[in-house]
Amino acid sequence: MELFSGKTVVISGGAEGIGFAVAQAVGREGMNVVITDISTETLAQAQAKLSDQGIAVLALAADVRKEADWERVVEATIAQFGAIHGLMNNAGVGGGGSSGPIEEHSAEDWRWTIDVNLMGVVFGMKTVVPHIKAAGGGWIVNVASMAGMSGFPFGGAYNATKLAVAGLSEGWAMELAPFGIQVAALCPAFVKTRIHLSDRVRPEDYGDAQRTLLRSEEDLDPETASTGIANAVKNGIDPDVLALRVVESLRAGDIYIFTHPSYSEVSKQRYSMIEQCFDNAAESPIVGNIESAPLDPDLFK
Repeated sequence: MELFSGKTVVISGGAEGIGFAVAQAVGREGMNVVITDISTETLAQAQAKLSDQGIAVLALAADVRKEADWERVVEATIAQFGAIHGLMNNAGVGGGGSSGPIEEHSAEDWRWTIDVNLMGVVFGMKTVVPHIKAAGGGWIVNVASMAGMSGFPFGGAYNATKLAVAGLSEGWAMELAPFGIQVAALCPAFVKTRIHLSDRVRPEDYGDAQRTLLRSEEDLDPETASTGIANAVKNGIDPDVLALRVVESLRAGDIYIFTHPSYSEVSKQRYSMIEQCFDNAAESPIVGNIESAPLDPDLFK
């Protein structure tokens, strides 16, 4: 199946960073590109850049937290391009509201991160998948993280949502394969984006989480940051490199898209820990003699 040329993809959070880079990459492969974002100014700039490259683009302001916005995006996409063959659930937040000591996380911090990083993906899948089915198949990339492979200290809500997206993508891959839809979870390590500055777009209905939000352009510039996560992001890979890897992995049919091979040690350590815990269970006088067949996916149809 041709994955790109003449097909149409919807990319949330497509006005900058990873989303915009992938929009460029698949657009150069011949796709019609629909980008959505909550920032109308950034969206207009992204639309102009894509158009200047000869990419057929539709830019729509939308909030991934709102199912009605997703429905509006789908209607506009069908009206413009006639069908949908791809989806990239890219919109996400990090920063202060997603990480830090557990006792410092407010209910609003958790709700905001879950609403965007998890429910935004769920609403995107629920709304767009029927149209990819109707088009005869295609592909979906859900942006997780290496945090979706292994939780990290002080990861908080970010850990929770990215682990959820990775697990959901595995299940959806099995569920949607019969419809000719391949599903992949994108799990990069650090990439040069502004995700660590997400508090700049945090809606007022979540409160300020008792934090001092970033206000100045200097605060918003990763190049001026020198410590912690900000410094790691500053030294991350370029989004354009990641975008080329996404195209490569989709063609290969990868269920996980990795961009940092050296991080395999993180997964190896995690699964070694899991195997050790299974071995401990097998030696347990309480559960060691329990046997059951692996779950049959057909049971869930």
